[in-house]
Amino acid sequence: MSDLTTLTLSEARDGLAAGDFTSEELTTAYLRALETIRPLNAFVTETPERAVEMAKTSDARRAAGQAGVLEGLPVAIKDLFCTRGVQTTAGSRILDGFVPPYEATVTANMWAEGAIMLGKTNMDEFAMGSSNVTSCHGPVENPWRINGDNRSLAPGGSSGGSAASVAARAALAATGTDTGGSIRQPAAFCGIVGMKPTYGRCSRWGIVAFASSLDQAGPMARTVRDSAIMLQAMAGHDPKDSTSVPRDVPDYEAALTGDLRSLRIGIPEEYRMDGMPTEIEALWRQGIDWLKAEGAEVVDISLPHTKYALPTYYIVAPAEASSNLARYDGVRFGLRNGADGGDLTEMYEETRGFGFGQEVRRRVLIGTYVLSAGYYDAYYLKAQRVRSLIARDFSDAFETVDAILTPTTPSAAFPLGDKMDDPIAMYLNDVFTVPASLAGLPAISVPAGLDKNGLPLGLHLITNAFEEEMLFRVSGVLENAAAFATTPQTVA
Repeated sequence: MSDLTTLTLSEARDGLAAGDFTSEELTTAYLRALETIRPLNAFVTETPERAVEMAKTSDARRAAGQAGVLEGLPVAIKDLFCTRGVQTTAGSRILDGFVPPYEATVTANMWAEGAIMLGKTNMDEFAMGSSNVTSCHGPVENPWRINGDNRSLAPGGSSGGSAASVAARAALAATGTDTGGSIRQPAAFCGIVGMKPTYGRCSRWGIVAFASSLDQAGPMARTVRDSAIMLQAMAGHDPKDSTSVPRDVPDYEAALTGDLRSLRIGIPEEYRMDGMPTEIEALWRQGIDWLKAEGAEVVDISLPHTKYALPTYYIVAPAEASSNLARYDGVRFGLRNGADGGDLTEMYEETRGFGFGQEVRRRVLIGTYVLSAGYYDAYYLKAQRVRSLIARDFSDAFETVDAILTPTTPSAAFPLGDKMDDPIAMYLNDVFTVPASLAGLPAISVPAGLDKNGLPLGLHLITNAFEEEMLFRVSGVLENAAAFATTPQTVA
């Protein structure tokens, strides 16, 4: 029997269905792999006993002819999803020791479809970061290395633990959340597929909130097909979430037809930025040629308000974070600092000052400022108006094109700890992913090549709202054309 951890999720699914191995054997192989990648710090909580028990139950269900979409498949869960009976910290000291008595809807959907939980993955604190160094559990290391240089690299953020675990072959797939690019950017840095669904496609209930009008759960996997299978199990209407959209979930895997004939792919001129690395520009041109060769028509389009997306995002998201994080006050749950019976205000200050890391404190302060009297109209309301213009640009574009192709990130993975002294440089990592987030559109990053240092680079596709089938259709063809098969040096 070949090493089970080399199989993709779809291959493992087919192997289980054929009886080539059991879920317990597959899960045991991944638990061993999980042990070998501990130096990457990708997991904050491992659940081996629970995983084996779930695998045994899954094998019994399969024997009874009751296999679900993810039956018997071991996956990792970002530590932002509340999991009943398993600690959920959101990467923050302020939630250290918090064990939810309930299950997030997305993970509940996955368990109902037979998935196996390997553990909870590390992440930037409250999903605030682009390099996975703001976690109270310490930074995650990217399994990739620069050729001839063994320095640790950032895996991207905030879903860096999920991306690293999938890239390092320690999970078949993982859940992530994307607020401004937190699935797609780490996927590009780690050489895997990361997909953000339309806002409202997956329930947010039971996911620790960062920015409520932007947060969206999505799959992180090794292939486009694996992502489609994952989303099939994750998505669905949830009456507990007022932003969850009551729409049927299509068969996403069936959308992978490989046919791009009659499709029009838009290339936004605003994404050609001064100072863009030549390797990113060359890969983008290569992606255009790949799609043309498969029968798509490529046309130039304009998204004129794209240049305002990043400043708009860094007003809207901190404002919503300021409101959402007000609940962490040391009174009801989580950390409490300050002597009992002392001054209440002092207890608030000590709890939040110690419990929140530097980046979270920075964003809460920014958000509180832009929502304050005298600045609300000048900053927050203006940002919301610009956000509407950005969404309208996309709507206009999708009247003439079926999908939009851009780079995913402005660079490959950088050394761990770089850019930490310059928050603006760190925020620029999201320059290509934020516009789709502000518009609530589905988008995906597909590994498409290597830079001169041997690090993965991704190409980014966006489609209209609830056009995930189109997104998978185009990205599947792009993936086949790129034929990206390189594994991280720490795996090979």
